[in-house]
Amino acid sequence: MTEFLNVGKIVNTQGIKGEVRVISRTDFAKKRYKVGNQLFLFQENKEPITLIVKSHRQHKNFDILSFENHPNINDVEKYREGILKIKKEDAQRLPKNEFYFHEIIGCEVFDENQVLLGKIKEILQPGANDVWVIQRKGQKDALIPYIESVVKLVDIKNQRVEVEIPEGLLD
Repeated sequence: MTEFLNVGKIVNTQGIKGEVRVISRTDFAKKRYKVGNQLFLFQENKEPITLIVKSHRQHKNFDILSFENHPNINDVEKYREGILKIKKEDAQRLPKNEFYFHEIIGCEVFDENQVLLGKIKEILQPGANDVWVIQRKGQKDALIPYIESVVKLVDIKNQRVEVEIPEGLLD
């Protein structure tokens, strides 16, 4: 079965010429929304629809897209709230020590003594660095900054992360 990755959400239409406003969930908007690229639109209780990008531009915090064979607002209004996805195998290759969220979420986290702390359930992006939310049994979630001094090993293949916890971080 084909797996898909979320690249954006259609939040509204833009003008009357079939454009939509997209809040992107990709670091590669220019590549993802390149003219001619194929995207898959997922909507609740409907089969996915294949869309071909006709145009792309950025406006404020949005990516503005139009699709082939969708020349006016009436063609795209029904796509509002839809999720745009790509096939997982079309994902961009990342440099060493960079990961997609879907690769990190679900990994088990071990401390320097090989004690299981929990599983990564979410990734926050508050600013300078990402923060991984570790779901722990019987305790509140731990927040671990994704920085070199804390995260010592990320093994995506084995879904394992090893960390060195600075004193006071988990208190």
